[in-house]
Amino acid sequence: MTEMEEKICSQLLNKSQEAFIMAIELYNKPTLKYRVEGFAFFVCNAWELMLKAKIIKDSGENEIYYKESDTRTISLENCIKIVFTNDQDPLRKNLEKIIELRNTSTHFITQEYEFLYVPLFQACSYNFADKLLEFHSIDISTQIPVHFINLAVAASPLLDKDFQSRYSQNIYNKLVKTQSSIAELTRITNSDRFSIVIQQELKLTKKHTEIVPKFRLAKDDEEVDGNCTIIKEIQNPNNTHPYNVKRLLEVVNKGLRRAGLCLNFTSGNFKDFNKYFDIKGNPNFCFTNTINKTPTFSYSSKTVDFIIESIKQEPEICTEIRQKLKTQKK
Repeated sequence: MTEMEEKICSQLLNKSQEAFIMAIELYNKPTLKYRVEGFAFFVCNAWELMLKAKIIKDSGENEIYYKESDTRTISLENCIKIVFTNDQDPLRKNLEKIIELRNTSTHFITQEYEFLYVPLFQACSYNFADKLLEFHSIDISTQIPVHFINLAVAASPLLDKDFQSRYSQNIYNKLVKTQSSIAELTRITNSDRFSIVIQQELKLTKKHTEIVPKFRLAKDDEEVDGNCTIIKEIQNPNNTHPYNVKRLLEVVNKGLRRAGLCLNFTSGNFKDFNKYFDIKGNPNFCFTNTINKTPTFSYSSKTVDFIIESIKQEPEICTEIRQKLKTQKK
C-alpha cells in the first residue's frame, strides 16, 4: 500500500469502529424506540467502512470506486460480494438480511421486528469483531468490553393475539413473511454466524433481595395469586447444546483471540479438558445422543465459556492438565 492508502485505511477503520460502538450503545438503551432501525443503519455502515479498508489493502484504492465514476465508492452489497465470494456463507447471508432490513425499515418497521432480528444482530456483532481482528488485527474489546456486545432484548411474544388489530394487513403480512424467511434461513444455515439465540435462565435462590421476586410453590389444583408450580419442559438440544467438537474449537479460539491470548486450543486440549473436568458427565456442558448404537455428543455455550475463562485465569492450564493426567496414569 502507498502511504496515502494507509492513511485512508486508518481513517476508514477509525470511523468503522465508532459506527459499530454507536450501534451497540444505541441498541442497548432500553428507552429508545428507534433502536432496531438505528442498529441496522450503524452496523451496516461499520461493515462497509471496514470491508473497504480490506479491499484497499488487498487490491488498492481504485477498487472501492465504481468503474464508470471515480467519485462514487461501491455499496456495501458490492463489498460483501468482493470479500465474501461464497454466496452460501452464513456470515454473508446474515449481512444481506440486515441490509434488507436497513433498506425497508422506513416503510415496514414495527416493535415486533426486534424479536425477529435480535438473533441476527447478535451474530452480526460477533462476526464484525472476529473479522476486524482477522482482517486488520484490531481487537474491538480494547474499546468496548466483550460482554457489552451482548444485545439486550425485552421478553415478549412476537405475534400476540392482538397483533393484527394494531397494524394494517399489509404490515402484518410483511412481518409474517419476514418471520418465515428468517426461520427458513436459520434452519438451512444452522450456524451461529447467521443467528445466535439469546437465552435467559431463571434459577431458584434463597437470597432475599429487592430484585429477586418471591413466590411459594402451589399444591395440586391450588389457585392462589403469587403461587408457582414447577413444570419440567423438554428442551431441544439443537438450541441448548449446538456445538460439535470442530465448531466448539473454532468458537473457543475466536474467544481467546478476542481476549488477547495468542493460544491455539486443539482437539487434544479439549480431550484433556473432557477427561479432567468430566465435561461429558455434566448435562449443562454436554448432551449425549443415544438414538444410534454409537452415541454422539454436542456441547453448550456454557462449555465454551468455561474453557475460555479457565484459560484466561491460567494460560498454562492445558499443559498442567496434561501433566496431571499423565501422573494419574502412573
